[in-house]
Amino acid sequence: MAENKRMAAAIKQENLSPGQIPRHVISVRALRLGIIGTAMQLALLGCSGSNDAANAPAAPPPSNVKIAQALSQETTEWDEYTGRVEAVNAVDIRARVGGYLDKVNFTAGEKVKKGDLLFQIDPKPLKAQLNFAVAELERAKTKRELAKNDLSRAENLFKAKAISAEEYDGRNKGLREAAAAVESAEANVYTAKLNLEYAEIRAPINGRVGREMITAGNLVKADDTLLTNIVSTDPVYVYVDADEQSVLKYRRHAQQHGKGSADLKGTPVELAVADETGFPHHGQLDYISPREEAATGTLTLRGVFANPDELLSPGFFARLRVKASASYLALLLPDRAIATDQAQRFVWVINQDNQAEYRQVTPGARIGDLRVIRDGLKPDDWVVVEGLQKLKPGAKVNPERTVLAEPGAQ
Repeated sequence: MAENKRMAAAIKQENLSPGQIPRHVISVRALRLGIIGTAMQLALLGCSGSNDAANAPAAPPPSNVKIAQALSQETTEWDEYTGRVEAVNAVDIRARVGGYLDKVNFTAGEKVKKGDLLFQIDPKPLKAQLNFAVAELERAKTKRELAKNDLSRAENLFKAKAISAEEYDGRNKGLREAAAAVESAEANVYTAKLNLEYAEIRAPINGRVGREMITAGNLVKADDTLLTNIVSTDPVYVYVDADEQSVLKYRRHAQQHGKGSADLKGTPVELAVADETGFPHHGQLDYISPREEAATGTLTLRGVFANPDELLSPGFFARLRVKASASYLALLLPDRAIATDQAQRFVWVINQDNQAEYRQVTPGARIGDLRVIRDGLKPDDWVVVEGLQKLKPGAKVNPERTVLAEPGAQ
């Protein structure tokens, strides 16, 4: 009511027509409306802010991870290769003379010694050839004796000038010809004896014999028909191909330790076959090819291994590793703890606040189930070994401490 009286007085004072509102009244109302609007906006904003806070997603809980300190131990590096077991000696058995096979004198797969009879070729034709050669030798010797007597008589006649010099020379040359015929006949006898000996085919080496490739009664061709084969069993060779950088590393290592031979003889090597997880067979290098294969950039290495129980058969697939360093103290981590960021390798280290830290590392050789860490890690660092897939720098984690197992193979 008071406001209406003030408005009527203002209208009368300002000589306004009915319906018009004084200016100062308009200003006051506008001010009041502005204050009310602002208060409403603040109230709305307050409500909106509380709703947003209520609807905002909750922070994810810390990730569960397993952490461990790197294993610190004396380590020797080995470079691993794949290759094949080969026999030190291997012989394909072929006949030196032809004929019909009379006898097979061995059991397929058995061990034989050098000189053991393996096959017998029918000797009768060869004996006949020997008898013929012996008879020819006797005839040649008889002719030589006759030529010698003729020359002796010719010498007496020539001294008495009873024969010409031409006739004397003829008898002298006749003796020389008869002597040459004897030597030829002796060679034929020797050849016939050899052929008769070759009818008995004997083992040229100690080893294990294969199966017979031809059976009794078949015709054997000289220097052609394969009869069987023999391979030696103890020791055995393993051949592998090593790259140029590795061979240089082995040679420099040998030089640093007073064994500067470029042929690497005596370098320790170890071997495992298909069903073995470790490297139980110990040997050494005894050969390196004298030149590099330009097409592959590799050199052939050969290790020699004792094989008394004949576990290793020629042709077996084999894994061979070569000693590549002296013993040194190394930090070891499982490969699963090492992640890749483009060309960089890194691990997640957990600090005292249970936060993940990115740590670049330099991995080295693989030792059993673990990997050498050459640089970037300290022995007292706690490294994530399980659960590192969703980590990022500064992320909170819920760590569970564990201890790494020793490498499965040294």
